[in-house]
Amino acid sequence: MTPITTTAELAAFCDKIKNEPFVAVDTEFMRETTYWPKLCLIQAATPNAEAVIDPLAEGIDLEPFLAILRDTKIEKVFHAARQDVEIFNNLKAMPRPLFDTQVAGMAAGYGEQIAYDALVRQMLKIELDKSSRFTDWARRPLTDAQLTYALADVTHLAKLYPMLRTRLEKEGRLAWVHDEMQNLCDPANYDVEPENAWKRLKPRRHTAKYLAVYKAVAAWRERTAQTRDQPRGRILKDEAIDELATQAPTDANQLDRLRSVPKGFSGSRFGPDLLDAVREALKDPEAYAPVIERSRQPPSPAAGAVVELLKVLLKARAEDAGVASKLIATVSDLELIANDDNAQTPALSGWRREAFGEDALKLKRGELALVLDGSRVRVVEVRRAPKASAAE
Repeated sequence: MTPITTTAELAAFCDKIKNEPFVAVDTEFMRETTYWPKLCLIQAATPNAEAVIDPLAEGIDLEPFLAILRDTKIEKVFHAARQDVEIFNNLKAMPRPLFDTQVAGMAAGYGEQIAYDALVRQMLKIELDKSSRFTDWARRPLTDAQLTYALADVTHLAKLYPMLRTRLEKEGRLAWVHDEMQNLCDPANYDVEPENAWKRLKPRRHTAKYLAVYKAVAAWRERTAQTRDQPRGRILKDEAIDELATQAPTDANQLDRLRSVPKGFSGSRFGPDLLDAVREALKDPEAYAPVIERSRQPPSPAAGAVVELLKVLLKARAEDAGVASKLIATVSDLELIANDDNAQTPALSGWRREAFGEDALKLKRGELALVLDGSRVRVVEVRRAPKASAAE
């Protein structure tokens, strides 16, 4: 098997598939030691053509294939697409419209975050050869075994897609997947602007001083990781950002006292720049701190117990619908609902509200009950006796 290694070959392949209704896509990349993912291979397949593209080939221009990804007339099919989408978003080619077979598998009842090989096994009755799964995709030349393994990821994907789509259409759940795809293709999910890095984390406090330092340290780490092309965690761990924001050190001695910061950090090449970022944030914390919307309702004392009940309800409703519960709601969603009937969460809007959210609110109001029927939990309506009139 020979991969595509020239722009002319790539343009010819893209010309062949440009009128296809969909293209199945996968990538092989390396990012264990880098901030930016290193794209090593692109695999693509349609019902009538397939190819392995070598992005590391000298002189190759990926633009013909990126144009396919941008073409809204062609549906792009991935499995567990998030990291692939991130790579192509970095290349200014957000793949829209998108169809993720992992999400579709969850909607079709194949389980939580089903792996590609498991989905192929269940739907196509084929066992995949995973012997080349952990390989160095940046090393050249690639072997025939590696190329065969890589191409199989999309040839089977091209067969799965029509089957999954048809099944979801019959069950009235295709819109569920499309709803998820809108979120997956939101460029905000892949924002690498350092000043927005704090949004991916979970600040534990809400004072201006804490949030200002938190934002500044997160931005410093993101900027440093990008400049040095190193993973964020190699620069500074997430827990260190919280401690730095809590203690707000302004000199080397204070920095060295922090437990989550590596020993000698203040004397490293990172220390002075980090302290400068902290001191800059402390000049005007009120102005620099991000504004975080907080629930207007105080936390419910019974929220923990309510969350546990909602977990049982979610499992029951997911089993009734034959869909993975994680697609309907997460634990974070349940925590928000437990504290606020009007919480801004996907579980209380659209198809999720119909499948679960409305029942969650009814359970909180005592209008539904959970009944153990053998080994299965049933959801039943609570019939309240009418109130007696004053005359009675």
